[in-house]
Amino acid sequence: MAKKVAKKAAKKPAAKKAAAPKKAAKKAAPKKAAAPKKAVKKAAPKKKSARKPNAAFMKALTPSAALGAVVGTKALPRTEAVKKIWEYIKKNKLQDAKNKRMINADEKLKVVFGGKAQVSMFDMAKFLAKHLS
Repeated sequence: MAKKVAKKAAKKPAAKKAAAPKKAAKKAAPKKAAAPKKAVKKAAPKKKSARKPNAAFMKALTPSAALGAVVGTKALPRTEAVKKIWEYIKKNKLQDAKNKRMINADEKLKVVFGGKAQVSMFDMAKFLAKHLS
């Protein structure tokens, strides 16, 4: 076995000769018995600070008369207006059955959506912005 290692080492360049005997030495060393592992205390996870809402989203806005018919006439933040629109859509089953991303407007929402009969949920925010001031 030692002859084969010596032949292989002779064929390799000088830089690799030094590496070959080390590998053989590692393989020849007997395995040590596994020492019992000590319990390592992990540091307590850092508490994340509570996320603070953006003040611009929380500013109370007055809905127009057309939007007021759907969400109410009281001043409310933009986020609450979107929530109330979605409550209205779900309550009246205005979401398209085949393509859930589309909203079928009834008479009240048609005024808010600029006369369109069907609007994408992603375009809804654009139409709501025009009715909140």
